[in-house]
Amino acid sequence: MHVQLDLQTEIEIKSLEDLPKLKFLMESLNMKINKSKVGREMGVDRRTVDRYLKGMGSSKTRNRKSKIDELYEVISELLSKESIQTFYYKRVLWEYLKDNHGLDCSQSSFRRYISNKPEFQAYFTDGQRTYANQSVVRFETPPGEQAQFDWKENIKYITSDGEILKVNVGVFLLGNSRYKSYGLTLSKSQSVLMSFLMESFEAIGGVPKTILTDNMKTVMDEHRTEYSGGVVNERFEQFANDNGFEIKPCIAGRPRTKGKVESIMKLLDEIHAYQGKFTFEGLHQFVQNLCERHNQSFNQGNRKIPILALKQEKSHLLPLPRKEIRDSYKIKHRLVKVNPPSMITYKSNQYSVPAEYKGKTVGLQVYDDHIHVYYNMDLIAQHRVSKKVLNYKEEHYLDVLSRGMPDYPDIDELAKKNLLTMDEVYKIE
Repeated sequence: MHVQLDLQTEIEIKSLEDLPKLKFLMESLNMKINKSKVGREMGVDRRTVDRYLKGMGSSKTRNRKSKIDELYEVISELLSKESIQTFYYKRVLWEYLKDNHGLDCSQSSFRRYISNKPEFQAYFTDGQRTYANQSVVRFETPPGEQAQFDWKENIKYITSDGEILKVNVGVFLLGNSRYKSYGLTLSKSQSVLMSFLMESFEAIGGVPKTILTDNMKTVMDEHRTEYSGGVVNERFEQFANDNGFEIKPCIAGRPRTKGKVESIMKLLDEIHAYQGKFTFEGLHQFVQNLCERHNQSFNQGNRKIPILALKQEKSHLLPLPRKEIRDSYKIKHRLVKVNPPSMITYKSNQYSVPAEYKGKTVGLQVYDDHIHVYYNMDLIAQHRVSKKVLNYKEEHYLDVLSRGMPDYPDIDELAKKNLLTMDEVYKIE
């Protein structure tokens, strides 16, 4: 490119590196450079011309595509208004993508990526998905001294088959080691609470000296206040006496007194990331897996790993009461055998379980108007108690039928037709 200047001055621009010479001459003559024109003649963007005029030369760095960009469309779908899944925290989205889409990056890198994408960051700054920061007074207790209990309650969950449930998660936390037990349930009844606590005691191999709770009606007949110690429910007080622990309810209106267990409630919001993904049984297993992960993760509060710290705390716990007392508080568990059609019998009516358990002995618990079927401590089926003779879940029946008729052309349609026929034949008058 040739540039003809006044006073018969001529300069030849052969490359972008020559542009600083042009700038020097033009400034000497008090003239402006038309960057757009220079760019058109040299086949580059005017911003490139500007950079070379400033002497910055070629960029030494390249804009490399982030590995997370490969999941851009997946993230967009998960955070869209149409998605029934909810991610209250970036950490939850990071965990979900690691577990389900092969994301391989640090949490800090992922958080930085989301923050740099306004379309994603806006999701997390939406007031509906953030919690107000509350100051929590933290205090440490000696090993074996204290445990805290609370409910993560009334979680609306849509199952994989479209059923809408209101579920609760009981959380038991040892104050020193931060070791946790989680229990998914449809009920918060006193029987469920005491059975869960007893199973938690057995899991840790002892009983803490005190248990801190709020003023839930299954524990307290009258709330504890600043001016009154409250009145403990007679049956729960007997449960405490039989196990040897002291009940310490929080003062009404001050739930942050049990701040250690309150902080776990945020971790349980990961459940919402799996809306529509699990059956009730699958959700039960997910909550147990979540508990295992939390017990194996480094805790920032006491800088310990709970499952390792439990070994030190266990020797400071009170001994378990004798087995007869423990069993009297646990929800009755009886053994039944799964018949050839993959069903178990309760009060002359039959309820389905997954086909792989045919011929096996499973555990049966009935409480709060629901049947819970377990195999090796895993919840494999859950039904509402019914007056119907046959109670099949569609996915169970479809599995049984598929195994018996593997070559049938439209097994889904046949399963639906047969289930409708059975409902008609065994219809309750």
